[in-house]
Amino acid sequence: MSSPATHPPSHPVLAAVLRAQAELDAVADQAMWSMTKEEAAQALVEETRLNARLAALTLKTAAHADRTEVGAAQGATSSAAWLAHTTHMTQRDAAALTKLGKALGAHAPVEEALTRGDILADQAKVIVEAVDALPDDVGTTVKDQARDHLLDEAAHFDAKRLRVLGVHVLEVVAPEVGEAETARQLEAQERKGEAKARFTMHDDGHGTTHGRFSIPTHQADKLRKPLNALAAPKAGGEGSTPHGMGLAFVEYIDRFPAKKLPQAGGMDATVVVTMTLETLMGGLKAAQLDTGTPISPGLARRMACEAGVIPVVLGGKSQVLDVGRRMRFHTKAQRIAMAVRDGGCIALGCDRPSAWCHAHHLDPWSQGGSTSVERGGLLCTGHHPLAHHPGYVMTHHPGGKVSFHRRE
Repeated sequence: MSSPATHPPSHPVLAAVLRAQAELDAVADQAMWSMTKEEAAQALVEETRLNARLAALTLKTAAHADRTEVGAAQGATSSAAWLAHTTHMTQRDAAALTKLGKALGAHAPVEEALTRGDILADQAKVIVEAVDALPDDVGTTVKDQARDHLLDEAAHFDAKRLRVLGVHVLEVVAPEVGEAETARQLEAQERKGEAKARFTMHDDGHGTTHGRFSIPTHQADKLRKPLNALAAPKAGGEGSTPHGMGLAFVEYIDRFPAKKLPQAGGMDATVVVTMTLETLMGGLKAAQLDTGTPISPGLARRMACEAGVIPVVLGGKSQVLDVGRRMRFHTKAQRIAMAVRDGGCIALGCDRPSAWCHAHHLDPWSQGGSTSVERGGLLCTGHHPLAHHPGYVMTHHPGGKVSFHRRE
């Protein structure tokens, strides 16, 4: 990163920065082997403090640059945009630097503490944000007390812990309003966490599925606790390593109570494993889940014994011989059998899964049709109404598919 062309420095700040650059040049190639561990410890502490003091100076300069519209002569849209372009800093980081520099100008004690190297830049940012987040109706005096309290705590806690203290600072300096305000802030955080909830899974085609998720922290705690318990070595786990937690997550899924699963399409949201009678009896023919995932015969036989997994056994010509005895009502068993056979909505061109479908009588019940797997089919919530609509005709096709068209 090259410095922009300048005239000989006249301002003391620029002169000091250039002298500091020269001092660093003098030790840039200095070998470290001769430094004792005591000197190394002192150097690390002093370098950290020096970084904080330099950060304070940089933030002040960034705020001044914004006020004087540095970069405007070159057509930059802002001083932050100019800084990002000149130093190769990201626009986001340059904008955040300028924003914090301007904010510190309104919090002189915080700026002074950073200038002395008593706090770090990330601590200063947390304090400023916590104080600025306080409601205006608490008054200037209470805000000053909150700021001073957090400055005192910064001598003992890092920025992460300081942020937590900042959420509860009113409970310390103004208990009469602190509890209500803390509740308001926490509720806002919880709403934000719920709004940002995301979950994605990707099958890599090689037997492994990868995922990413974002969930509210209090929900994450509910997940982390049992996973840590399952991963604990004393429980037979491999500890809280990524692999150990992955195995714990697999076990957690297997342990989920089947009776608590939600229903969709008239069935519990339960995995169905389909296999031939030969496979069930020890054969080598692969089985398949109702999601389309192929599994080994050994895994299929293990899953057939698990609670919450429905085994469907097929005979010749893939006819359903038996649906696992877990189902209490015959209608559910029939829907499972149709889901295995049809794979989803039977309308041509429709890819709706079985969970989004209704069981339909191909021979109308009102005209004497029976409730059976052979004369039944799955239709999604978009196509099922058409089957009963007087303005549409349903046409049957080979392979069990149907199509619809308007009556003339």
